[in-house]
Amino acid sequence: MKKYSIGIDLGGTKILIGLVEKESGKVVSHIKKKTKKEKGPENIVRKMVEGVGELLEESGKSFTEISSIGIGSAGQIDRKNGIIIGAPNLDCYNLNLKEILQNKFNIPVFVGNDVEVATIGEQKFGAGKGCADFVCVFVGTGIGSAIVKNGQIIYGATGTAGELGHIIVDLNGRPCACGAHGCLEAYASRSAIETRIEGALKKGRKSCISEYLEEGKAITSSMIRKSIEREDELVTQCVSEASEYLSGGLASVINLINPELIILGGGLIEAVDYFYKQTIKKAKSKSLPVPAEKIRFSKTILGDYSGVIGAALLDEREEIL
Repeated sequence: MKKYSIGIDLGGTKILIGLVEKESGKVVSHIKKKTKKEKGPENIVRKMVEGVGELLEESGKSFTEISSIGIGSAGQIDRKNGIIIGAPNLDCYNLNLKEILQNKFNIPVFVGNDVEVATIGEQKFGAGKGCADFVCVFVGTGIGSAIVKNGQIIYGATGTAGELGHIIVDLNGRPCACGAHGCLEAYASRSAIETRIEGALKKGRKSCISEYLEEGKAITSSMIRKSIEREDELVTQCVSEASEYLSGGLASVINLINPELIILGGGLIEAVDYFYKQTIKKAKSKSLPVPAEKIRFSKTILGDYSGVIGAALLDEREEIL
């Protein structure tokens, strides 16, 4: 068996590409690209192709040493055929990544949902190691989750199980990128927090986060963290509101599925400890007493590399072969 695989984490704001040593899960080398989804799917594919080439050049490896390329993408995925069926946060629909990249590189390519792929990484090398029943939740541009029961990811009848970001928290609520209204990710994702802060600033609210913003630049998790550390009223209010909604979603998961462990990840969770601590505290208080007493929470151990490492392991997963 070849020693290395390439893992690609395709997200709404960045593409992270890593060369992974399969036995240890070590990321030997990595390349990061901006997604720039507004330029279209062809641009995203081009950036992945460029990134793979740069990665091999930087690491001094060749395709003769690589067993496969695995991709974890946001959105709904046809795992068998390697197609992105629909990814609103990428503005990609019916994109056959498997066919395109296999033709380009002449190497096996596997595609999975980004959160499920990151869960595979955490299950084998991270916070989920040795745990048979857990749920992974990632908070970023959107909110995604994956459910592991008896050591196996639950995909559901149509392969779309685990869409925590699209549970309805307000029947007549905010519009979501998926086309529905009142979805959790319209209230508790990083994008939702950014939208609330930006809206308040336009209405004249004062915030120290303005000091970090350059013209045309987006709010980042790092800016949110710095503002909370300075006890900024507006940012703290918006983050607290988001944690209120996310904790309600997690309480529903605890009551419905009764997992042993919930693993939380994503840029906002990693950067803003206040958000993480507030969310798990509120989730426990909103859950039924018995499961609330037993539930454990953890941040991802692999951090930004969860998706890259999990993607590199896709060729070992029978359910997508």
